[in-house]
Amino acid sequence: MNALESDVQAVLDQRVESGTERGLQAAVYRDGQLVVDAVAGIADVTTGRPVTSDTPFFATSTGKGVTATVVHVLVERGALGYDTRIADLWPEFAANGKGTATVADALTHRVGVPGLPVELTPDAFLDWDAMCALIAGAKPWWQPGTRTGYHAQTFGWIIGEIVRRATGRRISEVLRDEVAGPLGVADELFFGVPAEHVGRLARLEEQPAPEGEVEEISFGEPADAHDGWVWAPPACMPTAEYGNRADIMRTDVPAGATMTARAVARMYAALMHDVDSVRLISPARLEAATEVIVEGHDEIFGMPVRRALGYARDGLGVDEGSQTVFGMAGSGGCAAYADLATGVSIALMKNVNTYGDFSVYDEVVRTVAKHLR
Repeated sequence: MNALESDVQAVLDQRVESGTERGLQAAVYRDGQLVVDAVAGIADVTTGRPVTSDTPFFATSTGKGVTATVVHVLVERGALGYDTRIADLWPEFAANGKGTATVADALTHRVGVPGLPVELTPDAFLDWDAMCALIAGAKPWWQPGTRTGYHAQTFGWIIGEIVRRATGRRISEVLRDEVAGPLGVADELFFGVPAEHVGRLARLEEQPAPEGEVEEISFGEPADAHDGWVWAPPACMPTAEYGNRADIMRTDVPAGATMTARAVARMYAALMHDVDSVRLISPARLEAATEVIVEGHDEIFGMPVRRALGYARDGLGVDEGSQTVFGMAGSGGCAAYADLATGVSIALMKNVNTYGDFSVYDEVVRTVAKHLR
């Protein structure tokens, strides 16, 4: 174990020993090489099964970076373009004035369909065609391309159906064949998890509420409901109960993904470098994929955002004001980012949902940064 890995391991061990976390994974790649692969704690409290390096975690919106990566690989192959109109691939999407929306608009949350009907339940997510038809027929909350607002759940079906229409394959198949398979992590990086792998997943838990208090989950203030639609139906919030449903985990819902820390860190490394002779996209494509396209006000959360084509450019977990970091975080506290300046990618997986609290990831990043100085 090298000094960096030893220090990261100590961070994970302390968090588990303190009782604030149950199970953790952290992985770091630098210049295409794995330099940290650390784990601590329990994957499933009901059985005592420990976390190992190949334990997949449902990482909610951290998966959006994986979804975007699939698109960039397909653009590199010539299967579609960023300026391709979605309706040219998926004619039904043109309904209600959405015909001008492009692939780039979808990647930057500018399509204008950020929500779903308020009464929707996760059972609806099990029917891909029905969800795509619902979204294709939706009335946009704003004219596509004119504003940005986080498409928390609809992002997955919009991008996923674009991929299916362009390739004739489900996005989970494209992920396996074009990204995870070539990188040797096809059994660690998933949208819909094959049935034979579901038993390997970490079991999620909610963070205990302080004694005497009732925990309330808040994900920010939504925009006004549009025709009975909201940005996230209450029954569909990414709680532990949601993430522990085997039928949901087996289903493609590519606004999120299930992964190990080392698999997603490897994916980000292979966007920047050769990783065991595999590089996912060219340097020119990487530059295009990570360029800041949108910088402004998010219509859903009411906060400033900087967005590239499918990746956040907010610098989570790095020195404030960083201009070189790209990636995605998940609502439960998982995160995976890469730094164009240092060639480092870092991923943190955890099974205790800590909504809006990325302190474990931040501590890992600070630990890595000390070794880079």
